Amino acid sequence: MAESPPVRQWRHEFVLIRRLIKARIRSDWQYRVSFIALMTSQAAFTALEFVTLLLILRLVPTIGGWTGAEVAMLYGLSALSFGVADMLFGSVERLSTYVQQGEFDRVLLRPVSPLLQLVALEFELRRAGKMVPPMLVLGWAVANVEIGWTPARALLLVAAVVSGSVIYAALWILSASVSFWAVASKEAANAFTYGGQFANEYPLHLYRNWIRVVLGWAIPLAFVAYVPVQSLLDAANPLGLPSWLVFTVPLVAAGTLASALTVWRTGIRHYQSTGS
Repeated sequence: MAESPPVRQWRHEFVLIRRLIKARIRSDWQYRVSFIALMTSQAAFTALEFVTLLLILRLVPTIGGWTGAEVAMLYGLSALSFGVADMLFGSVERLSTYVQQGEFDRVLLRPVSPLLQLVALEFELRRAGKMVPPMLVLGWAVANVEIGWTPARALLLVAAVVSGSVIYAALWILSASVSFWAVASKEAANAFTYGGQFANEYPLHLYRNWIRVVLGWAIPLAFVAYVPVQSLLDAANPLGLPSWLVFTVPLVAAGTLASALTVWRTGIRHYQSTGS
């Protein structure tokens, strides 16, 4: 059976993007010492975030009614999802540079998705170092929380990592899209990506109501880790979240990604070349 044009186009784009990423990895690997040093530094800086959390837990036995293991699981799930999204889509933050220097024009001329091109051209495997500490923390937390693990709960945890990564990826795309209208927007956008991830390492009910509304629900970071962990562990629930809310996490992730891609396409339609 002959492939339909859309399927043929997707397969063609996938092959090209895979080759671009492989070329990028080979290029970075030519400088092995630098590559390993940068990856190690990524892991070290991420680990320092958890060290800060450990110092707090040494002073107080619980945070917002959550035990140390529960908070560790919250951190691990949030930071791991962020690390996956950062490695795969964090490079889109360089869009502002492409727009300012007129390089985005060349991206648009190629018969491949501009978003996938940007991801492939700026792919940095060293960002994978950010995933190592949260993976270790999450593994420790899973082994130490008081919960009877079942296949359904294990599947829910995996789905939470995937959905959380999609939500963070959507935030990267959405924040990068602002560059189509305001090129000097990178720092402001980082407040919602890096800043949002940092805030997401602590139970949502600790924050003031307006912060919960903005970072928890309007920007649906609550669905990255807080809702899944609260449901999995039956942890303290001062906000009175319903038990069924955890099943909406994949839907929220899909909706957030769809919204980000809509803004991205709108930005491309209104993009005006620098003329350089």
